[in-house]
Amino acid sequence: MEGRPVGESASEYSELALPNDANGLGNLLGGKIMHLVDLAGAIAAMRHSRNVVVTASVDHMDFIHPVRIGQWVRLRSSVNRVYRTSMEVGVKVWVEDLIRGAQQHVSSAYLTFVAIDANGRGVEVPPVIPETDEEKRRYEEAGARREYRLSQRRR
Repeated sequence: MEGRPVGESASEYSELALPNDANGLGNLLGGKIMHLVDLAGAIAAMRHSRNVVVTASVDHMDFIHPVRIGQWVRLRSSVNRVYRTSMEVGVKVWVEDLIRGAQQHVSSAYLTFVAIDANGRGVEVPPVIPETDEEKRRYEEAGARREYRLSQRRR
């Protein structure tokens, strides 16, 4: 199976923070941010695999900075590494105050997606080809994270 460069999976997703998704303090709910992270990650995984995918896991998430109503939430995602039927996708979340122009990092996460067929069985995914130094670093680090995930599953 022929591999695909990381850049082919790179995706952006954005949304305006609206009152319907905020808590009583006017901040976007953490669950909403997690939902957006899952969507952004799935887009990158589908672009790479050209297949339907399901979320298998989400690594630890911290919320570094709140998102206020009326701010623009931007998510960037790409496939870090591919295994047989699964992929690790990295997602980074940013917020921008559209009036002041200030931008801040909100959160980052690593998700594992599995490509599936119509019967819900895993299907083989093309390998990912890291090209830049940054992509190669993320590729190597994804291997270490996978080993950790597998060791935790065995516990």
